Amino acid sequence: MFYDGGYLLIVLISLALGGITQAYIKSTYNKWSKVPSHVGATGATVARRMLDEGGAGNVGITSVAGTLTDYFDPRDNNLHLSNDNYQGASVASLAVACHEAGHAVQTAKGYVPGKLRTALVPVVNFSQQMWMIVFLAGMVLGLMGLVQFSIVLFAFTVLFQIVTLPVEIDASRRAVRYLDGCLPADEVAGARQVLTAAALTYVASALVSVLNLLYLLARSDRR
Repeated sequence: MFYDGGYLLIVLISLALGGITQAYIKSTYNKWSKVPSHVGATGATVARRMLDEGGAGNVGITSVAGTLTDYFDPRDNNLHLSNDNYQGASVASLAVACHEAGHAVQTAKGYVPGKLRTALVPVVNFSQQMWMIVFLAGMVLGLMGLVQFSIVLFAFTVLFQIVTLPVEIDASRRAVRYLDGCLPADEVAGARQVLTAAALTYVASALVSVLNLLYLLARSDRR
């Protein structure tokens, strides 16, 4: 199906970007997870304060297993913080916890890109499951209509990842702005470094998806 130089190049780029960004976020997180914050409070405590001050006081905070498994779920209106960031009082813990709190504040304030991202979730869930099946069917049967439809489905995934970028960047901006009011400058710089490293994983993922979309478009034009 994809056995050509163009696709091999995309695979290599994907592996390289994925490896580099994951290594960077892990090393940056590990570095700042060893630096205790002068605030002397856990990630859950500082996130709670940010939520209350940001108009999202009705959001709950729970602890989940794993490392860097933190997320905000608007369906149950809870921040789910990994154990280390829930209980930890490091610069990294506060940065990640406040980033997730930033997502909750976005929802509370009706942040438009966040609302668009949420609206795309059911469409993307469907397209991610179906686009490859439709593409393969179109290639095997020689039906270009199916191939083109599969590309449209995949394009929704790309759109979702592109929309995700400003949502993640804005959540980090809110986190850094809040932490700037309670941490010394060197710790704020550390928190910004952690969140910048995390943002790069989203940038890399979006770039790879765009490259894949361009490849699929070029391949369909050649048939």
